[in-house]
Amino acid sequence: MPDATPARATAREAIALLTGAAGFTEHRPPPSPLPPDGPLGWAGYDAARERASARTGEEESVVYGTGAVGDCPCVLLSFEFGFLGGSLGRQTGDRLAAAYELARTRRLPLLALVATGGSRMQEGMVALTQLQRVAAASVRLRAAGLPQIAVVRDPTTGGGWATVGAGADVVLALPGAQVGFAGSRVRPPDADPYAYSAEGQFAAGQVDAVVPADELAATVTHWLRALGPHEELPAAPVPGALSAGGGEPGAGAGTGSGGCTASGGCTGAGAGTGSGGGTGSGGGAPSAAGAESVADRDPAARLPETGREAVARARDPRRPRAEAYLADYFAVRLPLHGDRSGHTDPGLLCGFGLRADGLPVAYVAQCGTPTRPAGYRAAARTIRLADRLGVPVLTLVDTPGAANEAEAERAGAGAAIADTFAAIAAARVPVTTLVIGEGGSGGALALAAPGNTHVTVDSYFSVIVPELAAAILKRPPSETGATADQLRLRPQDLVDLGFARSIVG
Repeated sequence: MPDATPARATAREAIALLTGAAGFTEHRPPPSPLPPDGPLGWAGYDAARERASARTGEEESVVYGTGAVGDCPCVLLSFEFGFLGGSLGRQTGDRLAAAYELARTRRLPLLALVATGGSRMQEGMVALTQLQRVAAASVRLRAAGLPQIAVVRDPTTGGGWATVGAGADVVLALPGAQVGFAGSRVRPPDADPYAYSAEGQFAAGQVDAVVPADELAATVTHWLRALGPHEELPAAPVPGALSAGGGEPGAGAGTGSGGCTASGGCTGAGAGTGSGGGTGSGGGAPSAAGAESVADRDPAARLPETGREAVARARDPRRPRAEAYLADYFAVRLPLHGDRSGHTDPGLLCGFGLRADGLPVAYVAQCGTPTRPAGYRAAARTIRLADRLGVPVLTLVDTPGAANEAEAERAGAGAAIADTFAAIAAARVPVTTLVIGEGGSGGALALAAPGNTHVTVDSYFSVIVPELAAAILKRPPSETGATADQLRLRPQDLVDLGFARSIVG
């Protein structure tokens, strides 16, 4: 493993950090010489290139070829910052375009190790237009259903960040790296340096993870296994139900907004055998006999007798939340972070994971809080990426509804929810949904798979939460419980109505 600090490692040291003993086979594009002193005839440009080559041992600012990270073959490209600041000129563009095309023709994922100051001034507009070449090559690779991962090193700025870096499907960053479109010499003098750091970009939802150098090879290996390319994959299995004693509430756990109080008639002990429904394991409507067998095995899994009881059980803080379900479902979890528009929603978890048998599954999970526009945008991003790569999707529904304050409206709540509905509707890969708690109106339905939604015994789903329904109907708070009964929101009601395929108990 290289001794150099990875954030300032050479292009080849960065490659070796990931490939290790597996090695690396370098490729080169066909020769395409520049005119003397480059396309602009910039005095001293040839001499500067010769000095950069003598200092680094490289002919250009990018090295590319094939290798393997862990057991996963891929195409790697790595920037040499010591060669004119890792800047992009025409011959850099030749190498970048060739790397993307190599990945496309060999059907391999592309792994970019980025360290660049942006476009090369000495080549003027010829250099700047290389960004268009890179964008076009990236689009072709994306259309071929192949993943792109970027590891941004120190520094990653300018057009290199805005194409090879931020344009990747997954963006990982080394700690302390300078990352941003504006380089250090072109920012406002009073600019906050944190905004241009790996950590700041993570906080703003522009970077998926900040990964220490000694964890990078293992993390990239997991990502390559999860993203593929894959042959046709089966649907994500429905998660098993977790009991209140078997699953601790995770970091995102909460009781939701509002509550069915004693005065509203919505409190309940969670016991009851239910009426008119039962459990099932898949396609058809389950039988009442099935419900009795589950209740016999686990009294806590008995169905709620009333709508008010169903709401109370879904809001019980002891109920397992998304973190517990994801921890039970996956052997490895790889989060995707942020909406790529400057925002995050800690109440929605999304990413890819590997199950114990190696099956990759993308996940989107609500954590019991009102989902914010950033959460819906992150969800749509995850679903579309999984669809393009042929990876099945699991969604866990648990929200009292979409965030409804003025800030959420200004952030585009309606458009974000609409986009999530569209992502689910357009998905060609199978989407599996489990409702694990509250199913509050359209803010929950946006993440539910039509025809493949399942519910737990401590969940409910409703056109609107009972408190708001009572308010709209101008009923007193004391009638909230009766309103919950009228809404037919219990798990067994959802099966009878054809919304849910089965009750997981």
